[in-house]
Amino acid sequence: MSWIDLRSDTVTQPSAAMRDAMHRAPVGDDVYGDDPTVNALQDHAAALFGYEAALFAPSGTQTNLIALLVHCGRGDEYLVGQEAHTFRYEGGGAAVLGSIQPQPIANQPDGSLALADIAAQIKPHDFHFARTKLLALENTIGGRVLPRDYVAAATALAHDKGLATHLDGARICNAAVQQGISLKEAVAGFDSVSVCLSKGLGAPVGSVLCGSRAFIEEGKRWRKMLGGGVRQAGIIAAGGLYALQNNVKRLAEDHGNAAFLAGELARIPALAVTAPQTNIFYVDVPAAHCAPLAQVLAAEGIRVSMAPRLRLVTHLDVNREQLRKVADVFAHYFKN
Repeated sequence: MSWIDLRSDTVTQPSAAMRDAMHRAPVGDDVYGDDPTVNALQDHAAALFGYEAALFAPSGTQTNLIALLVHCGRGDEYLVGQEAHTFRYEGGGAAVLGSIQPQPIANQPDGSLALADIAAQIKPHDFHFARTKLLALENTIGGRVLPRDYVAAATALAHDKGLATHLDGARICNAAVQQGISLKEAVAGFDSVSVCLSKGLGAPVGSVLCGSRAFIEEGKRWRKMLGGGVRQAGIIAAGGLYALQNNVKRLAEDHGNAAFLAGELARIPALAVTAPQTNIFYVDVPAAHCAPLAQVLAAEGIRVSMAPRLRLVTHLDVNREQLRKVADVFAHYFKN
């Protein structure tokens, strides 16, 4: 069965052209710094996002953790949203491995952290408190795009207070495409940014961390300690390089497909559907229907992570025709 998989954009498969680029990639020993394809990816990412240097790592969880470990020391804290991936979904790595204290702040409905809340959580210079060193934001967050003026104000506030700034930009390319701006503009104000290559961009594995040369040199040390020193990594880096060179602008197609499917599902009275900004949206499904609906969808070759608050994600491996089928299956189920 050929599945229509709407669980996440992490399920994407490398295209034939990407596989060919990976097959042909020249490789070396990246721990020695002589893998030409890894170096090409890092140089390209740094230039694309407007930083001095970049570091390739196996996952976004690792690049985010590296960033936190470079920015913060033992007994320091970082300010972060309660819905943020680094706080909620990355295993508490900063606390466990870095002795870094997270200071969670409630996210606003648009995904932002209120400036007043950020300011209120910056600790005084007093040995009773953890030292506040970093503001970490996420864009997009739950598919929502942070407004540009907000990002500028939040990063300026952090810098004025002596904090560094990090962006979990796992889907920052989606945000840039949605706002019609360059990738450099999308990350303006952040001292570092983590960019995932294996979500909507379609690479099979990997993320890049961008920052200053000194920041990335320290990041290499942490990557090694975290077990992320990979040898002939150019084979996988080639997929990420292809993704950045070819798959950014096409994210607009995913956004359009999400808007289409959300619009079709919104016609069903039993469902409450959020309007997507990018490729992610949510559907409130009556709890009594979750189990039987999941069975119907699976029987039709449709994969979702069923829950009363159902998240649906469009990506390069689902097309408009397939999404029409998804909409029809939902409509038929709730018509009966």
